[in-house]
Amino acid sequence: MIYLLLGVAALALMLWPRRPLLKGDGWRVGAGVTSIIAFAGAGYAAVRASWEMAAVLGVVGLWSATEARRRPQIRKVMAPPPKSELSLSEARAILGVGPEATLDEVRAAYARLIQMAHPDKGGTAGLAAQLNAARDRLIKRRG
Repeated sequence: MIYLLLGVAALALMLWPRRPLLKGDGWRVGAGVTSIIAFAGAGYAAVRASWEMAAVLGVVGLWSATEARRRPQIRKVMAPPPKSELSLSEARAILGVGPEATLDEVRAAYARLIQMAHPDKGGTAGLAAQLNAARDRLIKRRG
């Protein structure tokens, strides 16, 4: 029995460098199989009155079963909080207007850009939100 366990350990050590065993959830299946084998070995050792080996294999089986049940923690990356407000130069750069742009020029630039950047036209919601914020900032400055 001990030779069988040593053979399995040697095989695992030979195959370990070739393939990442801890990648994904595949290691959980391996831990479950290891616990089944350890419990079977503990039962066999107990029947043969080898209590020390049965106790060691029982502990290994319990540890493997516990590891098979554990799920890795998934950490969510939080987005940084949005800026409170655009500066005037950032708003002008987003809309592509100069510092002396009139209200009509700001509205025309916004209308031209939002036609391309609107989510219904294939643009992204983030870009449309930037255009809206830039327009609001420049109009609020004038109004």
